[in-house]
Amino acid sequence: MIAIDTNVLVRVLVDDPDAEEQCQQARDLIVNYGDAWVCKIVLIETVWVLESAYDFTKEQIIFALETLMRNPNIHLDDAENLNNVLTIFSASNAGFADCLILNDAQRKRLVLHTFDKKLSKLHGAKRLGVEL
Repeated sequence: MIAIDTNVLVRVLVDDPDAEEQCQQARDLIVNYGDAWVCKIVLIETVWVLESAYDFTKEQIIFALETLMRNPNIHLDDAENLNNVLTIFSASNAGFADCLILNDAQRKRLVLHTFDKKLSKLHGAKRLGVEL
């Protein structure tokens, strides 16, 4: 098994006409090694790249992550909880990273304190604010 970073994972997921050779190399890498491990930080960065550089919608991001989860050769860090994260993400306006953080706090039975308005609307999060 190998570990892959964000650049490789994005090339596996996206058909980028400006990086055709890299896309093929990334896909060949997975085929040749058979198994690849992806840490949470790489997932967070990948979602950010898909949103910001490739204009993926939330639905496209969820589809891409679900596809990764179904791939027996891709081993996602904390994969058993990713379904919960995707449920929170799909049902809210909060970002993927925030949903991942909230899920981790919930698993530890902790209330997540935040200044983020979107995140604070979710069960298990509490907004900190300045009272005027």
